[in-house]
Amino acid sequence: MDEKFSNVKGSERFINPSSGWAALFFSLVGVAVGIAVPAVIESNTGDAGAWWLMLIVSVLSLVMMCGLFIVNPNESAVVTFFGKYVGTVVDNGFFFMNPFTIKKSVSLRARNLNGEPIKVNDLLGNPIMIGVVLVWRVKDTFKASFEVDDYARFVDIQSEAAIRNLAGAYPYDNLEDEDVNITLRNGGEEVNELLEKSLSERLAIAGIEVIEARISYLAYAPEIASAMLQRQQATAMVAARHKIVEGAVGMVQMALEQLSAKEIIELDDDKKAAMVSNLMVVLTSDRAATPVVNTGTLYQ
Repeated sequence: MDEKFSNVKGSERFINPSSGWAALFFSLVGVAVGIAVPAVIESNTGDAGAWWLMLIVSVLSLVMMCGLFIVNPNESAVVTFFGKYVGTVVDNGFFFMNPFTIKKSVSLRARNLNGEPIKVNDLLGNPIMIGVVLVWRVKDTFKASFEVDDYARFVDIQSEAAIRNLAGAYPYDNLEDEDVNITLRNGGEEVNELLEKSLSERLAIAGIEVIEARISYLAYAPEIASAMLQRQQATAMVAARHKIVEGAVGMVQMALEQLSAKEIIELDDDKKAAMVSNLMVVLTSDRAATPVVNTGTLYQ
């Protein structure tokens, strides 16, 4: 991480506070003693000042209870003392620390971000709709707590920025340029790896680990979707016709060679031209051919 992006000096460190059960026991004993002892003193001596002793002991015991806290599985507690970072507690259990420290809970669980598809422009300027699903978790509690204001919101904004950057670097498909090797539609794992790398670099400042990132939704924007669909259909139809014609030519050539080799019939140029024409019409037509019986000669 570049130093110019960091305003907080320090790094994450882990601490192991003492168990909270002993502190809880002494706090409860303190409250009980603070109530019982002054009552006994007043009944024996009649000194009303003993109630001040009860108040002091009880308040101190209650303040001591403020130092108790719980860390659940896959959670952590970031501890600060009067604005100074003390450390992070990642062990699970019931603990006690200085009552004047502030404990901020930071979840270490994996989270999902299933962003709504947003409208962006691809490399060729075509408006498209693209969405991403992101699996992430907090890896560095110090950066997540002090480097950014709200790390969850930071993930949302940077994810959208990474999507826009990725979409602007590649075309949606290769209809306009057949030499393009990588497109958003057929890039597959390679595009997802680039997205994951970009997100990892962007979220490193917040101590976020990207577990997985992939495109979850990809389509043309509604205003051009119909036109692009017609274009794709036309391209597919042309490609199909090309294959059909290529196959038909091969079949006609094979038929002529077989007729000539087996000497079934001798065809002059006019007969060959008529045969080729009829076979091409039958083989390349998109409808079933209707036969016509000729009772005369080929020239009638």
